[in-house]
Amino acid sequence: MKKDQGVSRYDRAYFDRWYRDPETRVKSGAAIRRKAALALSVAEYYLERPVRTVLDAGCGEGNWLHALKSLRPGIRYTGVDASSYAVERFGKKRNIRLGTFATLEEIGLADDYDLIVCSDTLFYLPLEELKLGLQSLAHRAAGIAFLELYTDEDSLIGDFPKEGLQSAAFYRRLLKSHGFRSVGSHCYLGPDMAERAMQMEAGS
Repeated sequence: MKKDQGVSRYDRAYFDRWYRDPETRVKSGAAIRRKAALALSVAEYYLERPVRTVLDAGCGEGNWLHALKSLRPGIRYTGVDASSYAVERFGKKRNIRLGTFATLEEIGLADDYDLIVCSDTLFYLPLEELKLGLQSLAHRAAGIAFLELYTDEDSLIGDFPKEGLQSAAFYRRLLKSHGFRSVGSHCYLGPDMAERAMQMEAGS
């Protein structure tokens, strides 16, 4: 779910380069499985039951689906992405819908999800779209949201924006304003779950 500008470039060649070619890819299947295991474990710790539903916003080709299913075969997965290529190729098979952060309220999503995933996507968004999307995700976060945000101080490799990233303090204030509470490693309790974290579990 990238910026509207240049969405058409997120075609098969883009995904081949950054996700499949061993020489240029920025994420391996093993790395995605580790992230999925982390997010599931944190969500289930607070939910006190297995994760049943997942919303993957900015899912690309839905690479998290296989990792999630390998750990929780019965999980119900919904992906959303702005890439027409990804939706045309994998939409039916992987339950991926065409949409952006600005249109999450318009594409018929469920009211809540046990786990929300936004991996390798939020830093592409203009601030106003990011704020709008977080507002929509906040009232759907019945458990944990895995919100991968990078700051202007992080060292990044790959297809990352060269400008427009904000400070850690800015993102913390923004997430807090939408009711998210950090519990570490890109994991945030949704507003209705925030009080379940003890003081020493929650991040600064």
